[in-house]
Amino acid sequence: MPQPVTVSLCGDIANVILDRPKQYNAFDLEMIAAVEELIIPIAADDTIRAVIFSGAGKAFCAGGDLRWASTWPEGQAAAFHNLAARYHQVIVEIRRMPKPVIAAIHGVAAGGGFSLALACDFRIMEKSAILRQAYTSNGLCIDGGGTFTLPRLVGLARALEIAVFDKPISSTQALEWGLVTRVVEDGKVMEAAQQMAEELTQISLQSFSSSKRLLTDSFNNALEYHLEHEREALRRCAGHRDGHEGIRAFLEKRKPVFNPS
Repeated sequence: MPQPVTVSLCGDIANVILDRPKQYNAFDLEMIAAVEELIIPIAADDTIRAVIFSGAGKAFCAGGDLRWASTWPEGQAAAFHNLAARYHQVIVEIRRMPKPVIAAIHGVAAGGGFSLALACDFRIMEKSAILRQAYTSNGLCIDGGGTFTLPRLVGLARALEIAVFDKPISSTQALEWGLVTRVVEDGKVMEAAQQMAEELTQISLQSFSSSKRLLTDSFNNALEYHLEHEREALRRCAGHRDGHEGIRAFLEKRKPVFNPS
């Protein structure tokens, strides 16, 4: 029986492939549970240094499977309540993952697929791809951390505009608004994501994970509290082997090697 999510390993890079192409990789409960079950051990695996999310077929991810939700025995409200419980854990794992996560977007990233992409650290988008929040046009509200990440990326006013009018966002617009990191020619998104992931495997994961966590938490902390977190994170980084290597390399005027083979 085909699995709704698969993982392909290329050295120390994990490619998590959403694999319901006939449904444009829309989430049902089975699929999001499979993502959760895969992403937790990936986050904990020290041999994996970068993660790529991609979609099989013609789309990255069309969001929640509305056809599935509409046929849930306990009703569609219960369907979304159950779906969100697993989906939100995936978002938390991505935001807390101590390694870089890249979304490789082709076709469409809509609804939950849009929020999933926003939760990733970097987003590479094909030129013809489209982003769309999609929730509000279906009488729903934005989910999957989208109301958390979206205003932090584009500002409150633009986030509200995206939420209210729900217009498709082109790759040109997405890049201009800061929704994506890079735009590439059609058919090149996986190559570009792999190239970025390989570059990221050479950085200090200790430095990356500390910076990622501090930036994520910065919007919710008082200044004095946040400064103390910075101080503690800096102490840990300075005492880590990567901190020793980085400072030694600076003093020796050479490029640091954070991931020796």
